[in-house]
Amino acid sequence: MTLLLGANCASVSAEETTASSTTSINETITHVEKALTEVNKSDFSAAQLHLKSARLSSENITGDQVKIKLANASVIQGQIQAKHGEIKESAAELNKALSLYKSL
Repeated sequence: MTLLLGANCASVSAEETTASSTTSINETITHVEKALTEVNKSDFSAAQLHLKSARLSSENITGDQVKIKLANASVIQGQIQAKHGEIKESAAELNKALSLYKSL
């Protein structure tokens, strides 16, 4: 009986982790999309806020670590480009990040 109870707890914990990761992915995608919209409008201040939020929510994403690291790196590069006012370059990096996050 104890063994069965332990297995059920592990199963519930795995489900909660997956649900949490999915929520984090969705939140991150939403923030990156909003940042992309703001970058395209040249509203870099609002874009920076969304990019900071995207970076925070991406910390809870689990899964393919290579894709996650590449996506996070693209967000950071997009953020750097936005700080320099480089709309095209920032948008390209953010689109790359979106593609990677959506593939998770």
